[in-house]
Amino acid sequence: MLHKTRGIVLKTIDHRETSVICQIFTEKFGLQSYIINGVKRNKAKIHINILQPLHLLDMIVYHKGTGGIQRVSEARQVPVFQSIPYDDKKRSLIIFLNEVLSKCLKQQSSDEPLFEYIYHSILWLDQSSEASANYHLYFLLRLSKFLGFYPAVSNDNLPFFDLKEGVFCISIPYHHLYLDEKRTRQWSAILSSSFQNVHDVRISLEDRRALLNNLMEYYALHVDNFGSVKSHYILEEVFG
Repeated sequence: MLHKTRGIVLKTIDHRETSVICQIFTEKFGLQSYIINGVKRNKAKIHINILQPLHLLDMIVYHKGTGGIQRVSEARQVPVFQSIPYDDKKRSLIIFLNEVLSKCLKQQSSDEPLFEYIYHSILWLDQSSEASANYHLYFLLRLSKFLGFYPAVSNDNLPFFDLKEGVFCISIPYHHLYLDEKRTRQWSAILSSSFQNVHDVRISLEDRRALLNNLMEYYALHVDNFGSVKSHYILEEVFG
């Protein structure tokens, strides 16, 4: 049976000479793997160029409820990116976020709020005049809300944040997985921001790197088999 759905490309793997298997997070069916034939031919119906990381697609797909690899009838990039492919900073953000999302998106079921958040966040990045150096920090903190471990926001300006428990606290926890007072203030400032004004949060390059490492620790504590992320070094180079 054919279904219309939007999709966000995560990973594309070569399959035979002209085909690929593409992992796509779809609006209607969650995370799915699709075999797409003939994408490397000159006159391909679906061209390999639209299957790049975090490209946004309109798709018509076959779906079998039994799982396994599915098939795509039609796919087109909608909207076509206007700036991401041509902006080094935005491209580096996409590479990094794609790696993180590939580690987090594991469910084969629909999650429309999560899909909408990722979809519109990518769209906002493409349409923004400039890539904020804090964009990925805000994106990841907000993403944790949809993944089930959003920091418990406190109105009491508590000085420490417990990464393990996901809460602000008045005293240092009895373990090393926490943010000190300076880092907690920065964490709070980003949490209370938006994509529109997160660039106004003033953080030094050194502090931004440390916060990102803290965020990776936070994700590793709360996402099963998260492992390590390597592409954040690209961000350090591009935004450094």
